[in-house]
Amino acid sequence: MAKRIGKHTAVLDKPIYIISAASTAGKKEGEGPLGKLFDNVFQDDMYGEKSWEMAESKIVKDNFSLALKKAGLEETDLCISGDLLNQDSASTFGIRDMNIPFLGIYGACSTFGEALGLGSALVDGGFAETVLAGASSHFCAAEKQYRAPLGMGNQRPQTTTWTVTGDGAVILSSRKKIGAPIITEVLTGEAVDMGVKDANNMGAAMAPAAAELMTAYFRETGREPNYFDVIATGDLGYVGKTLLIELLAAEGYYLGNNYTDCGIEIFDKDSQDTHSGGSGCACSALVFTAMFYKKLCEGKIKRMLFMPTGALMSPTTSQQGESIPSIAHGVVIESR
Repeated sequence: MAKRIGKHTAVLDKPIYIISAASTAGKKEGEGPLGKLFDNVFQDDMYGEKSWEMAESKIVKDNFSLALKKAGLEETDLCISGDLLNQDSASTFGIRDMNIPFLGIYGACSTFGEALGLGSALVDGGFAETVLAGASSHFCAAEKQYRAPLGMGNQRPQTTTWTVTGDGAVILSSRKKIGAPIITEVLTGEAVDMGVKDANNMGAAMAPAAAELMTAYFRETGREPNYFDVIATGDLGYVGKTLLIELLAAEGYYLGNNYTDCGIEIFDKDSQDTHSGGSGCACSALVFTAMFYKKLCEGKIKRMLFMPTGALMSPTTSQQGESIPSIAHGVVIESR
């Protein structure tokens, strides 16, 4: 049976159960609107380690272990994970002692969506029975790598987003679990570059990629935005969310109150001063595992389109004057 129903959309043959979800967040994230929903909130950005990078790897390891524990497993057939550090080092060093076959991926802030899509496809195809899928980021480490070290005290423009510190992880399985939400469709985006070069305006760079994939999905399936109880993009923030609504409207699709963005959900706009909201691989991962997953399990959300977004720049390409190609990946999740 052909699984693809268009250039960007694939329908899975069997339900892929999300049998557990784990969330470990930093201090600032814990002070936000979702603070009480996270499994763990730590107060020290160093997480007891000697560097921010080592801290992120430890966060990955601890949160992956928690996801396995909540699923009643000691290991899975595969782990798929990524982060923002060079060579996916947070994921690599986080998983190295867990004795689980590992696929490191990079989709920038869309990484969690990519992990969910790839993991679901592998389980659906019979290549694995259980998959651990996750993504992480760390504000301090990401700022040092992509923009400017915090010690320089650079002023942040109002268009900037705040890289989320933490890790979100789920266990995907072909084994039926009563009450567990299921992934039914996988959406794969393509690189979209509209010429944005400002590394402090990720929303403007990523909104066209989200619009391209979302529009393609609606055309390929014949559905409208109101088919879903919730549509959630990754980390467009306030700037990107506004642009996406305008871009979709130009194509004849109107996003209503069922649409939100994870970068807006994770921080309080008035009290936490993150300017345009949250970003980073952990942004969509934490919002999904802490908030949306629980609502799906409780049946408060019946159908959800979850679409993390990512800016595919690197320090090298930015320094060489390149524009910022972006991408979006998504999954359709249902509550049964």
